[in-house]
Amino acid sequence: MPAALKFGFTPFARPRGVLVVFCDENLKFGPATQRILAPAGDLVRRAATADRFIGKQGTSLDIVAPSGLNLPRLVVLGVGKESELKSHDIVKLGGIAMGKLPAPAATATIFAEFASGPLKADQVADMALGARLRAYTFDLYKTKRKDDDARPDRIEVNFACSGANAVEKAWVKSSAIADSVAFARDLVNEPANVLYPGEFARRASSLSKLGINVEVLDVPAMRKLGMGALLGVGQGSAHDSRLVVMRWNGGKRGVDPVAFIGKGVCFDTGGISIKPAQGMEDMKGDMAGAACVVGLMRALAARKAKVNAVGAIGLVENMPDGKAQRPGDIVKTMSGQTIEIVNTDAEGRLVLADVLHYVNKRFKPKFMINLATLTGAIIVALGQEYAGMFSNDDKLAERLAKCGETIGERVWRMPLGPEYDKMIDSKFADMKNTGGRWGGAITAAQLLQRFVGKTPWVHLDIAGTAMGSPQTDTNQSWSSGWGVRLLDHLIEEYYER
Repeated sequence: MPAALKFGFTPFARPRGVLVVFCDENLKFGPATQRILAPAGDLVRRAATADRFIGKQGTSLDIVAPSGLNLPRLVVLGVGKESELKSHDIVKLGGIAMGKLPAPAATATIFAEFASGPLKADQVADMALGARLRAYTFDLYKTKRKDDDARPDRIEVNFACSGANAVEKAWVKSSAIADSVAFARDLVNEPANVLYPGEFARRASSLSKLGINVEVLDVPAMRKLGMGALLGVGQGSAHDSRLVVMRWNGGKRGVDPVAFIGKGVCFDTGGISIKPAQGMEDMKGDMAGAACVVGLMRALAARKAKVNAVGAIGLVENMPDGKAQRPGDIVKTMSGQTIEIVNTDAEGRLVLADVLHYVNKRFKPKFMINLATLTGAIIVALGQEYAGMFSNDDKLAERLAKCGETIGERVWRMPLGPEYDKMIDSKFADMKNTGGRWGGAITAAQLLQRFVGKTPWVHLDIAGTAMGSPQTDTNQSWSSGWGVRLLDHLIEEYYER
């Protein structure tokens, strides 16, 4: 997120710089907007007629140097039927507004008003959140700007609104979430030569400044715990594996925590079962589940969430080496169960198996939710619009699905069943780490389920949503930071009251 971006919240007044306003269908404007546009006469209506603009949601009308307004540019954004707008739509409108600012613009004013009148404080904060998410860039390693990159050194965006003080208070929470999504995006976007397990653990440890208790377990500590599955994945790498445990105690003392577990494969070559060369550079993002957990824990601490939460991430590199595990090897997990390694590229479930058992045994949480860029099979099934959701608990799955619809990070529940369990039975161990091509996302989830006991649990397969993410109104980055807002909303909606 560019350091030069500054947000301000001011009462409705004469705008500065590029002006962004909103209209309902049929070009209906709010009262403050009408007053500002009055000197331009019927300019907007004539331009709208010429451009066939009627105010449908997400559409825009761009007028350069509008006569009578003494502004460099006027952007009119349609909101469609205002009565049908949801919270996520307002976040999107903020992203669209940010995306419509021309590159040379150093100052802009966004009129936070619809046809019915000024937006409420939380709505303005939602709109600013969308703008902030859209403004994110990751250009840390670019040493030169392109000739056509006319970005100013500083961008100031002012939201003209009603009750600026109330908006500032609402923005404290939204800003914390925006910063935490950006933190997660940064982690996923970093190259693997920079973000290896030790460095990832160091960055996670920085959350201690926010009041989070952070523990980092090294290889000897994990070996003592019997984490043979996790350690087996990383044994071929020059970088030692790590387990990071983060605890936020914002709820009542003694209340069982909620728990989040992330797959943190900082780079995945596939190991001895090596991947094809094409596209392997994307495997720097195979730790997006862990990035989400870190981003979530940051958000909870930054907004002082009234909940006890545990975040645990298993950090490894899956590399081919003389010491790397082989197909046919058998590893013993912390739970005592054994796994035959059929394919070393089915490694994420091995990491999660040990971390899930560890968290369940040590913290006895109310529920566990794990996130992982686990299978290509889930992309075949769902594309990049939904994350795959597997669960042993209908209530938890239902809550998560509702939150996904509200936030716009949607999940689709997939099946589990004993028929799929048979596909990972092994002749030589308690199970094998892959059941073959058919139902690959499901058999991976079936393996994880063997390590959660009776604890309510959800597995989110985010391979399609968290890296190589679709370009949206609120995300123009390779990584979307998927899951941070979803899980934060789940906690706020159901577990802080």
